[in-house]
Amino acid sequence: MLDKFSIKLIRAPLASAASLLSSKGITANQTTLFGFAVGCLALPALALQEYNWALLFIVINRVCDGLDGALARIHGITDAGGFLDISLDFLFYSLIPFGFVIANPEQNAVAGAFLIFSFIGTGSSFLAFAVMAGKRGIENPVYQNKSLYYMSGLTEGTETIACFVLFCLFPQHFALIAYIYGIACWFTTFTRIWAGYKTLNNEPQEADSP
Repeated sequence: MLDKFSIKLIRAPLASAASLLSSKGITANQTTLFGFAVGCLALPALALQEYNWALLFIVINRVCDGLDGALARIHGITDAGGFLDISLDFLFYSLIPFGFVIANPEQNAVAGAFLIFSFIGTGSSFLAFAVMAGKRGIENPVYQNKSLYYMSGLTEGTETIACFVLFCLFPQHFALIAYIYGIACWFTTFTRIWAGYKTLNNEPQEADSP
């Protein structure tokens, strides 16, 4: 819901930083892999209940996620790069609640499992529509610089980052925050499925060649 606003705010600083990195020979895929590696460090930090360190690793990961897109726009957006980026993003998103489950399984296990379950809903509805939109040639008027159709919803990247920050600042309330955000994710999932089905059902489909 908030991505279209946050993207406008961070686009200029990300473009400046990406231009500097590009001049040093750093590529989008290198940034994606580096960001994912740093993001993975959040898992042991969370398991050890070092929440400040986990927050730092999460922030670095998300900054790299913005930088790899800016670098891709400089060097040229590729399907391979887009695939790598979105795959590692979804792995990272699931890694964070899993880390809180390890930190306190008695209090966090069910809430963490529910949130990961909710992420499956948002992720599958997002990617399934992107595949069909690409097949039909449906253009996205809002996110034109994405490598695949970016379907909006109540819970997007900005909201997920905010949720992770709240987890780290208030780890004792992880379960409550996870349940609330998980419910919001399911609202996103249902609205995406409904809107996606209606869109695809109303779009003319080319008949397969004999």
